Amino acid sequence: MATRDQPPRRSRPGPWPPAGSAIPDHAAAAPPPQPLSWAKRTGFKGRVSGESNASSSGQISLPKPKEADANVDLESGRTHALPTPPPSVPAVTNGPQERVAAPAPADPVARKRRDSDGGGPGRGPTAAGLGANGQHRSDPPAQPKLRREEETIALPQVREEDDGFASRQSHIKYELRDTPGLVPIVVYGIQHYLSILGSLILTPLVIVPAMGGTSEDTACVVSTVLFISGVTTLLHTFFGTRLPLIQGPSFLYLAPALAIINSPELQGLNGNNFRHMMKELQGAVIVSSTFQTILGYSGLMSLFSRLINPVVVSPTVAAVGLSFFSYGFTQVGNCLEIGIVQIFLVIIFALYLRKIRIFDHRIFLIYAVPLSLGVTWAIAFLLTESGLYSYKGCDISRPASNTLSAYCRKHVPRMKHCRIDTSHALSASPWFRFPYPLQWGTPIINWKMVLVMCVVSIIASVDSVGSYHASSLLVASGPPTAGVLSRGIGLEGVSSILAGIWGTGVGSITLTENVHTIAVTKMGSRRAVEFGAVVLILLSFFGKIGGIIASIPMVMVAALLCFMWAMLAALGLSNLRYSEAGSSRNSIIVGLSLFFSLSIPAYFQQFGLVPNANSAVPSYFQPYIVSSHGPFHTSYGGVNYVLNTLLSLNMVIAFLIAVILDNTVPGSKHERGVYVWSEAETARQETAIQRDYQLPFKAGRIFRWAKCVGL
Repeated sequence: MATRDQPPRRSRPGPWPPAGSAIPDHAAAAPPPQPLSWAKRTGFKGRVSGESNASSSGQISLPKPKEADANVDLESGRTHALPTPPPSVPAVTNGPQERVAAPAPADPVARKRRDSDGGGPGRGPTAAGLGANGQHRSDPPAQPKLRREEETIALPQVREEDDGFASRQSHIKYELRDTPGLVPIVVYGIQHYLSILGSLILTPLVIVPAMGGTSEDTACVVSTVLFISGVTTLLHTFFGTRLPLIQGPSFLYLAPALAIINSPELQGLNGNNFRHMMKELQGAVIVSSTFQTILGYSGLMSLFSRLINPVVVSPTVAAVGLSFFSYGFTQVGNCLEIGIVQIFLVIIFALYLRKIRIFDHRIFLIYAVPLSLGVTWAIAFLLTESGLYSYKGCDISRPASNTLSAYCRKHVPRMKHCRIDTSHALSASPWFRFPYPLQWGTPIINWKMVLVMCVVSIIASVDSVGSYHASSLLVASGPPTAGVLSRGIGLEGVSSILAGIWGTGVGSITLTENVHTIAVTKMGSRRAVEFGAVVLILLSFFGKIGGIIASIPMVMVAALLCFMWAMLAALGLSNLRYSEAGSSRNSIIVGLSLFFSLSIPAYFQQFGLVPNANSAVPSYFQPYIVSSHGPFHTSYGGVNYVLNTLLSLNMVIAFLIAVILDNTVPGSKHERGVYVWSEAETARQETAIQRDYQLPFKAGRIFRWAKCVGL
């Protein structure tokens, strides 16, 4: 060690300051400046050289943490104090540097689990100089590679966010290629689907009554949705991106479907309105999904994906959830005592009781929707049986126009919305029913509706890109390649074609709620998702299952939709964590996109609308009849329909504004959070990435000629 009489000996290159080096006299003479009170509380160490640290976005950024400061969580923006190793732990010496090994995790499974970056140094997105979110970073070079024994011990401590979102160091019990035992597969497979039950069943409960369908029609459509969701999920886990993502009827298709249902040419139809409207939706979905299939398998999606970043995905997905504010509580108000109880229960289960674990499972957080639905349904049953909603001399089966008594005209609507025995779906549904193609008739192709759905299919692809990226960071060795991305979008187009042929009314794409489910359940194995898909297909053959779901009162459906749409908006905004969320550039772009996604459609929806002129259309469906009174009035009726309809959709406006501003306003790749996909050559050399995304049964040979859709 150096002394005052002897100058310090120059050490070998290593972390600064070198271990065991002395402080020179001139440096020791000048005491360090005393930190201010806020610095003492936060542990902040500022730069004393006086150099500027202003970022290009106009913000004052703090100094970046060094490699030793591993306790800074760059995703959540919080500082976590790492546990100090006990004094009795011996130091592991590696050359001139001294390294203290961290104590091994108490959980033996955690020692075997790979980190969500890919399992260690040289794997995953961090291997190519990428950040924890898969984005470019400018951190110092990585430290020398540890031996395998040291690598196992030096894994970062497991952290789990309170809101259920997993950070980069989150512990996943089973990763993508893991094959747990039979019991975990059964438990987690069923749990995965129950956690997103609302996304699977609520869409047909909205569109079928809007088309004039009966409760029996609703039960048939629900069974078809379960069948198609199971089939398309199996296709995606085998021949798509192979990520554990459930396919189903996304809320993204709900607004354009309602716009088509309320088109002027479909109003006032004679005969079976439901079948005719369903055939119109089938034709639009089939043709637009063919366009999405070409977009994916041609490789054009890999080029289009360069325009898609978290700043684009975030407001686009959030606008989908915010666009239905006029429907949610409007329906809940038809029976407040039931609807309010449903909303309160799902909030209590999902938020206040979210940390309660039963058998090491967050029961209330994972099953918030089915649990709250069951409890509310039981309460409504007791109120119905107690005679609270029974009014003497009033019959809910009698049309309101034939009711002469003012007393009954006042109370019959309340009876319809509050009683649980008004639906005959369960009694009318057969025990066994096999969904078959073209069960509603031959699809009708209307080019105006096809063009609207083609634009929607592009936005659906944008939503799926965000889900691919987020889920790969949780369960895979690295992000997929651009070819795997295109392959997934192409297969989603095929899935939506199947949904159109079978007649679900909407397309079948990756459900956004998948990412939240994986982060909460810690289950990333594709085997569990495949088992759940098989169970879903088997359940679709039992007609009574669809009858039970179709019997859910609309007040409860609307209350659950209030929660699901709010959650969808939150999931969309959560994509900003993959970019610099504090950047003024990103904040302004997202704010403008969200504001105009609400304001511009409101202008189109209110333009030329005469109050009480469309009394046949309920008030909550008024935003979807804009094609008949929008501001575009050219000599071409089809052009008017397409422009008025598209520009009245909130997600379309949010996407257009976000994609234009994000790709024209200057900003660094790190600031924008540019998605970084694995390089094809690197993926072919990396065994882990190959096993994650390569097609099974040697099916990859089919795509050898098309590099744009393979590894």
